[in-house]
Amino acid sequence: MFTVEYLRQFRIAGYAIFDFAASFIGVALLAPLLSKLFSKFHISVPKKNWLLLTLPLSILIHLLFGQMTKMTEDFLDPNGFYILKGIIGILTIWGLQGIKKIPK
Repeated sequence: MFTVEYLRQFRIAGYAIFDFAASFIGVALLAPLLSKLFSKFHISVPKKNWLLLTLPLSILIHLLFGQMTKMTEDFLDPNGFYILKGIIGILTIWGLQGIKKIPK
């Protein structure tokens, strides 16, 4: 029987592949609902942008709830992990570029 701990043991650069897959699948499934919710506030957020913002939002949410994952700790480390910080920065910029205000 597969358990979550078994699935989380497979890693790339110390990060669990299962966590990435679950995050992106979850956001892909929730994107239409989230886009519809934001459209009520006259903001258009395409599904692609939700996927691009998955990792930056996950770091932010983990910080808000005090859950220090390896990626959150690495991102906050002032003495290294510059590639991770660059990737998160690029994903944030790309993710915010397609968001538009819907005229009333």
